[in-house]
Amino acid sequence: MRPFENKVWLSSPTMHGDELVYVKEAYETNWMSTVGKNIDEAERIVAEKIGCKYAVGLSSGTAALHLCMKLAGITLGTKVFCSDVTFAATVNPVVYEGGVPIFIDTEMDTWNMDPTALEKAFALYPEVKHVVMANLYGVPGKLDEIRAICDRHGAILIEDAAESMGATYKGRQTGTFGDLGIISFNGNKIITGSSGGMLLTDDKERANKARKWSTQSRENAAWYQHEEVGYNYRMSNVIAGVVRGQLPYLEEHIAQKKAIYMRYKEGLKGLPIQMNPYDEQNAEPNFWLSCMLIDRDAMCKQVRGETEALYCSEHGKSCPTEILEKLAAINAEGRPIWKPMHMQPIFRMHGFVTRGGNGRGRTNAYIEGESVDAGMDLFERGLCLPSDNKMTPEQQDVIIEVIRSCFE
Repeated sequence: MRPFENKVWLSSPTMHGDELVYVKEAYETNWMSTVGKNIDEAERIVAEKIGCKYAVGLSSGTAALHLCMKLAGITLGTKVFCSDVTFAATVNPVVYEGGVPIFIDTEMDTWNMDPTALEKAFALYPEVKHVVMANLYGVPGKLDEIRAICDRHGAILIEDAAESMGATYKGRQTGTFGDLGIISFNGNKIITGSSGGMLLTDDKERANKARKWSTQSRENAAWYQHEEVGYNYRMSNVIAGVVRGQLPYLEEHIAQKKAIYMRYKEGLKGLPIQMNPYDEQNAEPNFWLSCMLIDRDAMCKQVRGETEALYCSEHGKSCPTEILEKLAAINAEGRPIWKPMHMQPIFRMHGFVTRGGNGRGRTNAYIEGESVDAGMDLFERGLCLPSDNKMTPEQQDVIIEVIRSCFE
């Protein structure tokens, strides 16, 4: 099959032109640093859209998460329950402050933190008072259940909504279920500033503290007075201009992403796969990435090392490695599911809790059909499909045809 002339990306920025108006405004008014109208307006619009009182513009979603850890009181030796299937940026800020991540297994209904495993974790580690959970690929987790468990145990919930801006759970925006939340404007997100992120809170004191820390903790004095450690984390007025120009298109981007998901769901019917699931009664994802999971009995043999993978082609079967190779051959970008944090070399000695209890020592994701490590299973059988909202239906049809051919 002939490769696409122009690469079909997993998820690239979708620009509209309004962004240039605000970037030019920053340039012409000479407000090029970390103050200016673009920052003020971007923060105001985000807080209004998401439904929180304060949004603090920062240099990245990771910076926002780091300040969340400080605001939550995580210090050297603090144990923190964390989502297992997520990008490392969810977890690294815990370590920045000397915290100790303990990973909570995933449930298969939404591919997010398993409330049953979280409850089990509190039984195993009753001293823990912090939870960091992410909404994977734009799909809300079981947020009511997780929030209720945290409340019962007196734990602070930090919600990483970097991938789920605009997604709702029971009519409420993700990023507002935690005591603290964050969103990201990284170049591949549904709204981009090329970089940037925001810390979300209803607490004015926390918002002010985050702003102060993000500008090197300068005190209110005529000279540079510093009484605590600060960071160069504030969003620039230029980046804020891009974000400001993007924000009116959030709903349009979500509609485009949803159409892609639905075309995959229809086009892949009959194959031994399922699309990344969500709670259709209570949740409306932003459909940031469309993903698929191959049925267990339709997996060909696949072996992964630390950086490479091998597979054996089998009639009627396939695996993520084969499909990703075939997509790359037509100049389309896919990606494996996030490798779970408990499988990462840097975190392999950390605690890991499944719904059955301590998950360490397991060698198989499934034993007699019962999940003992859902995150490992997702990683083995799942992949992220090209989900760029500039992909045409005709290009997507070719991608679907390539995927179908892998099972022939």
